[in-house]
Amino acid sequence: MRIAITGATGNVGTALLRRFAGTDVEVVGICRRLPEPVGVYAGVRWESIDVAAPAGLERLSGVFADVDAVVHTAWLIQPARDPREMTRVNVTGSRQVVHAALRAGVPHLVHLSSVGAYATHPVDDAPVQEAWPATGIPPSQYSREKAFVEAQLDDVEREHPELVVTRIRPALVFQRDAGSEIARYFAGGFVPTRILRRVPLPALPLPRGLRLQVVHADDLADAIARVVERVPGGAFNVADEPVLSGQDVAESLRAPRQVPLGRGLVRGVADITYRAHVHPVQPGWLDLLYGVPVMDTTRAREALGWEPRHAARDVLAELLDGMRDHAGAPTGPLRRRSALSSRTGT
Repeated sequence: MRIAITGATGNVGTALLRRFAGTDVEVVGICRRLPEPVGVYAGVRWESIDVAAPAGLERLSGVFADVDAVVHTAWLIQPARDPREMTRVNVTGSRQVVHAALRAGVPHLVHLSSVGAYATHPVDDAPVQEAWPATGIPPSQYSREKAFVEAQLDDVEREHPELVVTRIRPALVFQRDAGSEIARYFAGGFVPTRILRRVPLPALPLPRGLRLQVVHADDLADAIARVVERVPGGAFNVADEPVLSGQDVAESLRAPRQVPLGRGLVRGVADITYRAHVHPVQPGWLDLLYGVPVMDTTRAREALGWEPRHAARDVLAELLDGMRDHAGAPTGPLRRRSALSSRTGT
């Protein structure tokens, strides 16, 4: 089997490269910037392509001509202050990947969506299955674009039944190697990540009612590999267990307790500090964090035989240690965060 992975040098893409290493799956890795050294991921055939560029459609069509499946993971989270560039890559890029797959006659497209594609959680906050509306949470650009692409895929499935489309909706995807990337994307230059989990905190202020799901990149890669093998179609929620609370987050940061803060206060402070360039995170991410539902992962377990190997609290601790240690990998997205960049936010 031969597959093409867009965004192959990113958080999820590199986990997929590890998952397929040593198997009979041939991988074509597609990215804008090749890893250094290019042979660091053995057996991968690399193609440097901007999926959203005008020439990208033609180049992707050629690369896809001999593959059995395309796994589309390429997606920008930053630069938040350049929303047009994010839309160019996320929306236009996704559209071109789909059109190239159709043009090349690819039988299976695996699209990496997100829990962020879902509409606001039900009133009782019960876990939702894959039929819950994937219409997004409007204040978040990330959520709007994930939902928009899923709506486009609905049209593709109706008009092109010859293409099987499988959507993966993961929780927050973490691994140690993503420590530098996550710090750049969400912490900015004013957070001294070197002290994470080293210096005990008396208490940690957190939004009241915080709960979140995470998934280790390797657990997600295993679920995707099973999808590639079985070609099931439809959507799959993917998350490790259990659901994390604010107290879990506090204890992972060596704080004995959390101090719950009102959501309005947190949202207001986030908005002011974003406008002041204190951090790079659009305030809409908080609306997304508050609004997304808890996902039920029964379908992935039953249809794919998937079981997570990592406990959610261990995944969070691994990420925090990676942020503290400026962990990374020899790719552009996962490059190590230097001491200088931790001060400047680059």
